[in-house]
Amino acid sequence: MKILVLNCGSSSLKFQVIDMKNEERIVKGNYERIGGKRSTLRLNVRGEKSEIEKAARSYEEAIRTVLAIIQDKKYNIVSSLDEIGAIGHRIVHGGEKYSESVIITDEVIQEIEDCIPLAPLHNPEGLEGIKATKKVLSDKPMVAVFDTAFHQTMPATAYIYQIPYKYYEDYKIRKYGFHGTSHRYVSNRVAEIENKDIKDLKIINCHLGQGASICAIDKGKSLDTTMGLTPTAGIPMATRCGDIDPAIIPYIMKLENLEIHEIERILNKKSGAWGVSGVSEDYRDIEKEYAQNDERSILALDTQAYKIAQTIAAYMVTLGGLDILTFSGGVGEKGFEARERICKQLEFLGIKLDKEKNFVRGEEKLISTDDSKVKIYVIPTNEELMIARDTYKLIKK
Repeated sequence: MKILVLNCGSSSLKFQVIDMKNEERIVKGNYERIGGKRSTLRLNVRGEKSEIEKAARSYEEAIRTVLAIIQDKKYNIVSSLDEIGAIGHRIVHGGEKYSESVIITDEVIQEIEDCIPLAPLHNPEGLEGIKATKKVLSDKPMVAVFDTAFHQTMPATAYIYQIPYKYYEDYKIRKYGFHGTSHRYVSNRVAEIENKDIKDLKIINCHLGQGASICAIDKGKSLDTTMGLTPTAGIPMATRCGDIDPAIIPYIMKLENLEIHEIERILNKKSGAWGVSGVSEDYRDIEKEYAQNDERSILALDTQAYKIAQTIAAYMVTLGGLDILTFSGGVGEKGFEARERICKQLEFLGIKLDKEKNFVRGEEKLISTDDSKVKIYVIPTNEELMIARDTYKLIKK
């Protein structure tokens, strides 16, 4: 069976077709600028890359175009849509309702809609993708895989905020966490590499990219994570501020006479490494300036490394020890400089990085020294494969 995996963003559609016989990714694509006049579809078919310009005014149009392309004999992806057994959708927020992936029904669609206030930037797009797919592939079963589901094992001591309890009772305001599908994949994958039962391991995974979060995983379950009610919380990121003194928000709003949407934009789109460095929202650009001794770039990246190292140490308390530290996500997988900055501050805990082994980008690799008390790995994440696995498992049932 082949699974179509869909991930709808604010104006994009990422997709993959995965053959579950051998878990081969046949095609990977990204449809950008949906709703515009010059939509672009980037394709990677078995390693061969190409780019197509074709306007898509809606997700439905984009999905129809994708389906036409994957049936095109030129690409040899599928001979017909009969080969697609099901569709797996990445959905950001499932609230407290969902602790695992589910087959999509009208009730599930309503629950995703009910979670829109908790994820106003993400759930509407996920719903658009589901509704568009229902029109285009009405005969195919669909599965929702939630970013928040993995973190539903957190104890109340980790997810309750110290604000009046009625806000949790009335509005479900609490820590939910995100990147759950990635944290689940990485923790299971490193257990496979180590040839150990995940139930015997204490793992901290650092998913570092434009968005970033850290997760403390014990016996394969999330005990705590850095993102909170929204993905803005936690460690500082490329353009998000992470945890700050909450009194800063009304203070800046008064000083600059800002509306709520304006301060939200500053905290989510203009802060983090870009806000401090003033260079770019792309870490590669900031790293270049860091190497040239630009003071603000050094301040931005050193501050982030400090906060990440602090969190890793704190999560060792949460776990009562640590067996494996993993790095994933765009920066975690490719940024050997970032990994070195972080691990240098953890040496007093016996966590030792091998600088030569660390010089790696995007490959599975053990990068700790032989005498390190904790093993350190780079594990490229594969959220799409986890979505496909969950979808296949549910459909088989």
